[in-house]
Amino acid sequence: MDNTVLKTTTAPDPEPELRELTQQFPAMPRGARLARRLAVRRMEEWGYPPASDASCTVALLVAELASNAVRHGRVPGRDFRLRLACVAATRTIRIEVSDAREDHLPAIPSALTADDESGRGLLLVDLLAIRWGTTPRIPVGKTVWAECGAP
Repeated sequence: MDNTVLKTTTAPDPEPELRELTQQFPAMPRGARLARRLAVRRMEEWGYPPASDASCTVALLVAELASNAVRHGRVPGRDFRLRLACVAATRTIRIEVSDAREDHLPAIPSALTADDESGRGLLLVDLLAIRWGTTPRIPVGKTVWAECGAP
C-alpha cells in the first residue's frame, strides 16, 4: 500500500470587478434615510465597517444626494433611484442618485453667508468626492453622481 499524501490547495475566489446595488425609494425624507442606511449596510457587506472612512464618506454623499433628489428633484408619484457601485479595478465607489426632474441641476452657490440655512450640501459633496457631476437620465430626469476612493 502506498502512503502518499496528496495535498490540494485552492485559491480563494477572486474579488469581483464590480459590486453593485440598485434600489428605488419613495421621494420623501424617509426614502432618503432608507437610502443612506442601505448604503451603509451594503458597504459593510463589501468589507467596509460603518465606522470606516470609506463607509462614512459614502453615507454622507448618499445622504446629501438623496435629500437633494427628494427636495429639489421630486415629481409627485415618482421615486428616486440609488445606484452604488464598488469598482475593484479603479478602487472607487460610485454613487448615483436619479430623479425625475430634468431641470433644477445642482450647482454650488457662489456666495454663502453665516446666516444661510441651506446651500452647503454640495460644498460637502465637492470636498468629499474625488469628482462629481450630472448626466441626463433616459427617458426623463437626471442622475447626480459622485465618486470617492475605496482603500
